[in-house]
Amino acid sequence: MSDAANPYDASHIQMLEGWEAIRRRPGMYIGSTSQRGLHQVVFEVVGRAVNEIVAGRAGSVDVTLTPDGGVRVADDGPGVPVETSGDAGSPGLEALLTQMQFGAEPRGRHAVATSLFGIGPCVTNALSSRLRAEVRRQGIGWVQEYTRGVALTPPTSTGPTTRSGTTIAFWPDTDIFETTDCSFATLTERFQELAFLNQGLDISLTDQRPPDGPRSVRCRFPGGARDFVIFLDAQRGASVHPDVIGFEREDPRMAGTVEVALRWQDSHGERLQSYANSAPTPCGGTHTAGFREGVAAAVNAHLRERRLLAEAAPDLSADQIGDGLTAVVSVKLDRPEFSGSTHGALGGATVRAGVAKAAREHVGTWLERHPEQASAIIGRIIQGTGQN
Repeated sequence: MSDAANPYDASHIQMLEGWEAIRRRPGMYIGSTSQRGLHQVVFEVVGRAVNEIVAGRAGSVDVTLTPDGGVRVADDGPGVPVETSGDAGSPGLEALLTQMQFGAEPRGRHAVATSLFGIGPCVTNALSSRLRAEVRRQGIGWVQEYTRGVALTPPTSTGPTTRSGTTIAFWPDTDIFETTDCSFATLTERFQELAFLNQGLDISLTDQRPPDGPRSVRCRFPGGARDFVIFLDAQRGASVHPDVIGFEREDPRMAGTVEVALRWQDSHGERLQSYANSAPTPCGGTHTAGFREGVAAAVNAHLRERRLLAEAAPDLSADQIGDGLTAVVSVKLDRPEFSGSTHGALGGATVRAGVAKAAREHVGTWLERHPEQASAIIGRIIQGTGQN
């Protein structure tokens, strides 16, 4: 085909930046315009507030679903810096809400991953018909309003205040989303995960929409992954062996930490939930492979030492040992490696080796120190294999 028949040149290229790019292709930034994408714009704002707590600058986050379809996220941190006040902090309020910088959010083991690409509230602002930001910082209150990502006014002082923190209220754009009805259950589940995986986190969710009155839930779990396993077992309603085996370990080789909790129950099937930097890894990865490898090694070593397996018999497989197991595996890494752009599976050979070593040592030690419970667990596993 000749150039004359297809007159495409540089004049046809559109350069889209900031809010305009996000509104033109929202799926590139939040995954979809369905309810899943709607929840993602909530997480983009919540993530900033949660990381204030993780960094030790705030104590709690309050999320509210308002009757008019809005979402309000408030924290009690020091407040976002405000450029017009001469505040040299970074990023400032307007930069936070308008500048699209991939990876701008905190990263590494000391940050909670809730944003798809680390852009944060800028995405939410662009995809909201209206957004109102209130900042209480250094004794002064500030407010700024936006419409579809565009500021209506500069940040305006509201006078002295004795409080501190940041509140961002937004109304998802009905021209963008298939629905603007957030699911209380879905948001609760994700906030519970974050609180289980970050022991200092205190996050509440209030739904003001029900006609019969508000409903709310507070997510705070000092027991971390141990509490998570107890919660998961309670959901299944199965009888369980009493103790949760749990441990945390830092491993310089994988530049991060691993937290694991597990417990066997008197039912079939394995329930293993895994996370990397507090983000779910539904396809597993090297951390789950290392966990299963380490637990299998510990159990088989215990069986061999007590001659509970015939000398010529092969080791039990990870599948056999995992039957009836509920487990949570959470790694927090400085430089996580993922397989694929969706981050569904974690990579990294050092992660597998580090988690396997930690699981083998800690589970093995627990079995040695709790002989009665170990006997019950081993007996259940052997019974399930048909080798008793």
